[in-house]
Amino acid sequence: MNRRELLQVGYSGLLGFGMASAARGATKAQPSLSGAKKPKSLLIVFLTGAASQLETFDPKPNSPQEIRGEYKSIQTKTPGLLVCEHLPKVAARSPMYSVVRSLAHRDNNHLCATHHVLTGHLMPGAFFDKIASRDDFPNYAGGLGYFRKPPEGTPLGVNLPTYLMEGPLLWPGQHAGFVGPKYDPMQITQDPNRPDFKVENLRPAPGIDVQQMRDRMALLSAVNGQQKWLAEQAETKKLTDQQQQAVSVLTSGKVAKAFDLGQEPAAVRDRYGRHAFGQSCLLARRLVEAGVPVVQANMGRVQNWDSHGDLFKRMKNDLLPPLDNGVSALLDDLRERGRLDDTLVIVMGEFGREPKINKNAGREHWAPCFSALVAGAGVRGGQVIGKSDMNAGYPTTTPYSPDDLGATVYSVLGLDPHAEVTDRLGRPVQLNRGRAIAPLFDGTE
Repeated sequence: MNRRELLQVGYSGLLGFGMASAARGATKAQPSLSGAKKPKSLLIVFLTGAASQLETFDPKPNSPQEIRGEYKSIQTKTPGLLVCEHLPKVAARSPMYSVVRSLAHRDNNHLCATHHVLTGHLMPGAFFDKIASRDDFPNYAGGLGYFRKPPEGTPLGVNLPTYLMEGPLLWPGQHAGFVGPKYDPMQITQDPNRPDFKVENLRPAPGIDVQQMRDRMALLSAVNGQQKWLAEQAETKKLTDQQQQAVSVLTSGKVAKAFDLGQEPAAVRDRYGRHAFGQSCLLARRLVEAGVPVVQANMGRVQNWDSHGDLFKRMKNDLLPPLDNGVSALLDDLRERGRLDDTLVIVMGEFGREPKINKNAGREHWAPCFSALVAGAGVRGGQVIGKSDMNAGYPTTTPYSPDDLGATVYSVLGLDPHAEVTDRLGRPVQLNRGRAIAPLFDGTE
């Protein structure tokens, strides 16, 4: 196979676009988090555009109308935990998760905030609407891939079902940043609810069976050493790593089978909801079950939850019902299949919404206080971590930053959050500067 033929084989041409690659060395000693004694998987349900904390997990029924909004709140099975009335299924499952109500940071801009929550680090050189670049910090799949080779036959991370971009603006936090494209997660940009949903680049090109591919890769390995375009040893290693990992994915079939939602009973698919978000949550569960360590399911197109106007109609009709179905089914499914103890589930947006309804019946951006639902991987269910003030505007207890959330993620994945990575100039950089949110696991503030 020559280089052009490789580009035609599939899975981004076997050259590893959107593909994590080889290990960069052993992980450092794992931090001691109760309930996180061995590396787990990560599943992020990302509410892109920023869901309102007051209309989800931190309602304020005793605040004035112009602050609390139109919805009522309902009591969960967890003392002190009220949630929005339009999340009844999630409310009924509160013993399975904790809610962190005191998340806070300073990035009121969507792009910078998205980078912050999906990497656990401030965006380098941040300014308003700074798009993704290779100066960014790695997302969690990229950070994990830098230190650890992915399981045999799987990519290290998968993002689905949308690529977060609007016009020329590409959202940061979706790739491996300065550690390089070979640690990028795989990106799926198709609606899994479509009857014809399939991911073509996980299959060999027509006429190439698995054994042929293995034979050709063996031949390519022998030829590579004599090719001018692979003259430098470092580059040879990079390409070979990507080729080998891509071939592993193609030939194992584990991930390809995970994308076949037709294998799921109709009743299970109905429980998640026959819409893009519900089926994305189901697909995320299947990918975790197939061994993919990091999966991110975006709820809709970019800024789907960005409700500067007509917030209450949109959330009631278009946003909260699919969230309720998808997340409740996901938690049930993971538990029933024995995967919840091994999977950290985080439901969050990039910030919250202002505790004040504007003239267009919406809410503006609000980074000083927001909430996240966290479950699995040793997280104690039935807890409220942190408190906000009477208007859900500011934390009244210790605020937790996206850096702290990132430290929690890396700890659960089995990495030292403060481990060093190398940037594009070869300089050592600390991967994360936060502290893991211990109360999630030990129940003490």
